[in-house]
Amino acid sequence: MGAYAELDSLIALQFKARGYSLLHTQPVHSLLFGRRASRVRGRGLDFEELRAYVPGDDVRSIDWQVTARMPKPYVRVYTEERDRPTMLLLDQRINMFFGSRISMKSVIAAEIGALAAWRVYEQGDRMGAFVFNDTSTEEIRMHRSRATVLRILECTASMNHLLRADITQKSGSGRLNQVIQSAARVCHHDALIIIVSDFDGADESTRHLLMRLSRSNDVICFLTYDPLSVKLPASEQLVVSDGELQVELQLGQEKVRRNILDASDRRVAFILSWQHELGIPVLPISTAEDVSIQIRHLLGGVAGMRRPT
Repeated sequence: MGAYAELDSLIALQFKARGYSLLHTQPVHSLLFGRRASRVRGRGLDFEELRAYVPGDDVRSIDWQVTARMPKPYVRVYTEERDRPTMLLLDQRINMFFGSRISMKSVIAAEIGALAAWRVYEQGDRMGAFVFNDTSTEEIRMHRSRATVLRILECTASMNHLLRADITQKSGSGRLNQVIQSAARVCHHDALIIIVSDFDGADESTRHLLMRLSRSNDVICFLTYDPLSVKLPASEQLVVSDGELQVELQLGQEKVRRNILDASDRRVAFILSWQHELGIPVLPISTAEDVSIQIRHLLGGVAGMRRPT
């Protein structure tokens, strides 16, 4: 099992950051298709309007097809698209140090962050990050450079390796909201904000913060999850621990199973509801599958929205 994210592996993900886009213009079946009309664009030229020709206009901008149908010449007017800064919020709290299949949620989050950082770098946009755990937050300011991406990956790997099963630090459930507030102070408008977390501790305050943030920025949430959280094993007993206490769950009892699954379903449904209520894409990423394949599946034009199953 992948218990820790290694820096060399995160760097190597540069070659897998292909086959998808984080831009608002998406294939018709992408999970980002149908988002609200966005002011955030990549760099280039954006068509603005078609208007009548006036002396001094560049003749190369004349639209000859339209002109042929009109009594006077018309030109196509373009505006230069702006740089799109991107901020990554990457969760490495103790609650992320869990996994029953290929990798820990913390490793999956690190790989998602690496793929996003490399994709933004390849697009030529500025990239920054808030990498956080239960007690501290590392801010990497936005720059358009490979060195910035490597700094993000180094910080992610370093914080990831601080996680241990016997850690005594309790999970900081309020840390997610604190980091979102920090991002809001930096990203005032026209930024892409990518949040990678299992969203442990997400509440109505989280929803309100995201709603305010998405009014002037684009927000994408990557929800990391483990299949064990939605499909319990057939064994009758399961021992779980928070590093200090151990609890034996009697999974053979239907009431116990139902209570656990109901709680999980309510939490996931609350997070997925942001997709429709706030217009924020929520992309579930499992610990049981290759991360790059899942992202290409969700963003590369494969039909259908996927809920954790």
